[in-house]
Amino acid sequence: MNQVVNIEAEVDNVAYEDLKGKQKAAILMMALGQDHGARIWEALMDEEIKEISLEMSKIGNLSADVIEQLLMDFISQMSASGALTGSFDATERLLKQFLPGDRVSQILNEIRGPAGRNMWEQLSNVQEDILANYLKNEYPQTVCVVLSKLRSDQSAKILALLPDDFALEVVNRMLTMESVQKEILDRIEDTLRIEFMSSLAQTSSRDAHEQMADIFNSFDRQTEARFLTSLEEDNRESAEKIKHLMFTFEDLGNLDTTGCQSLLRATPKDKLAIALKGTTDAMRDFFFDNMSQRAAKMLRDDLEVMGAVRLKDVDEAQLHMVNLCKDLAAKGEIIINSDSGADDYVL
Repeated sequence: MNQVVNIEAEVDNVAYEDLKGKQKAAILMMALGQDHGARIWEALMDEEIKEISLEMSKIGNLSADVIEQLLMDFISQMSASGALTGSFDATERLLKQFLPGDRVSQILNEIRGPAGRNMWEQLSNVQEDILANYLKNEYPQTVCVVLSKLRSDQSAKILALLPDDFALEVVNRMLTMESVQKEILDRIEDTLRIEFMSSLAQTSSRDAHEQMADIFNSFDRQTEARFLTSLEEDNRESAEKIKHLMFTFEDLGNLDTTGCQSLLRATPKDKLAIALKGTTDAMRDFFFDNMSQRAAKMLRDDLEVMGAVRLKDVDEAQLHMVNLCKDLAAKGEIIINSDSGADDYVL
């Protein structure tokens, strides 16, 4: 008992200026109490809890002046360190200290919403020509940082669209680029968000005829014909633009040998047979010519014994092959050629 009294007396006699860091932390946690201090306790490591708990056991009685001075000093130091900065990253780090990871992800996803992805994820969905048109007016170093954060295939397409001299300077800077300071990266993200993404959201990034062509591509042939016929009567110019932009099963006949063989490997055999059941002899011969003799003979035999097939099933099978072709083109595995007199393009 005398020992406890002596400890209390010793602490009572200590001036605030003589308190050590652990003692101040213990006093602060005592002052915060259970309601306000619970979150801090949950964030501490076991060893830190032990050290602070030991100091708390030695505190004894403290005068109100010492507690007030401690709190004022704490507030003063917080103010001197600058305003607190809130961000998704900081919030995520804080939440993960006292919540399960899956719960943290759920909360942040709800806060962010579909548009809450980080800047680089948003840029990955912007058409390369639009992004290149914006970046060509920026400093090469800024472009260098932006391209380093995007997918390699997207950066390649953007570089190809930039003026040659400018693109070469960007490439040279990327080759010698060191790690980018977080402050610089944050400024670039803010600029992109304010100057580029906000203005992009106010404009249509895709031609309406191109979007409608994709919709028409998904129609079955009867619905497609019905809409095109009606549109031709009402707006022939738009109808012609849409037909020019549409990519149909017949356009697969413009694939080169490598592209056709890649498509054939990716197409289920039952889908291929049904798709060819409803097409011309010329289209069938095109695919037969890109198969081995054995595979072509087997497919011909299947077509001969195949009974009547619903037009709906043919449409679905052909649309499946068209979409497969587009997917392979998007991955760079297939080059889709337009009409023989036009330039090549990749979807």
